[in-house]
Amino acid sequence: MILLLGAGGYVGQAFAAALRERGWEYRPCSRAEGDYTRFDVLLDLLRKVRPEFVISAAGFTGKPNVDACESARAETLLGNTLFPSTLAQACHAAAVPWGHVSSGCVYSGAKIVDAAGTRIETDLTRADVRRLIESNPGVVRGFTEEDEPNFSFRRPPCSFYSGTKALAEENVRPLGGGYLWRLRIPFDEVDHPKNYLTKLLTYPRLYDNFNSLSHRGDFARACLDLWRLRAPFGVYNITNPGYVGTRQVADLIQRVLAPDRKFEFWTNDEEFYRVAAKTPRSNCILDCSRLRAAGVQLRGVEEALEASLNSWSQS
Repeated sequence: MILLLGAGGYVGQAFAAALRERGWEYRPCSRAEGDYTRFDVLLDLLRKVRPEFVISAAGFTGKPNVDACESARAETLLGNTLFPSTLAQACHAAAVPWGHVSSGCVYSGAKIVDAAGTRIETDLTRADVRRLIESNPGVVRGFTEEDEPNFSFRRPPCSFYSGTKALAEENVRPLGGGYLWRLRIPFDEVDHPKNYLTKLLTYPRLYDNFNSLSHRGDFARACLDLWRLRAPFGVYNITNPGYVGTRQVADLIQRVLAPDRKFEFWTNDEEFYRVAAKTPRSNCILDCSRLRAAGVQLRGVEEALEASLNSWSQS
């Protein structure tokens, strides 16, 4: 039996659906039943339930976005840094393997490979970089699990949200015994405030950048596949292969859904951060070859986006 923490959240619901799809026995658990962020409560739960595996989809993302984490720092630190450590320690004490949803938002930019060699470019919107990417997409390489986060408290500036996520990975990785599954800008076919596609459809103006994305259902199924295959524990970037620009996604939305609106974009970073955002945003591209090497294949990001839009469902 699998214990699912944070079952009622946006990502937790995707895990519940994926578990039901496979007919795997699981027990959903929310904090309303008991404050499992406390070590004693969680350890007691693990010893009573005796799960084969623990999935944690719990955390603090802020509403409506990560800007809210800047003014709710105690909750953000508790949910995103202290709780993962508690989870890993309690599972270690109970001898139960675990998987926790982390974030790809601990990076900024991507690696660029050209005639000059390989370099990390943190600003993919810079005119010369954008021209290079658009003329030759193959020059882009994503960050691997071995790359040190460059959007963190140790490598500022960063959002408080991203800083707490990076700190959690730093604290938890040495303990071993589980997975850290990096999610990156979730989307799918169901209209929802946390769905990237919904955000693009509702924001008055869009911020143009390049990113890796994770289809919510594909992400949950990939996490379960890692456990099914008994893949080595550790960190995994779980994104749909490839990357997309915001304008590319907006064009796809326009073509498939034909919304009654014209998409407008912020002129540049200066305008976006002056008017619309309180804290720096992570825009980055991840390499998911470790996931593929473990035997888990995901469809490409463009295929997943188009399929989601063709099956679009209002909530």
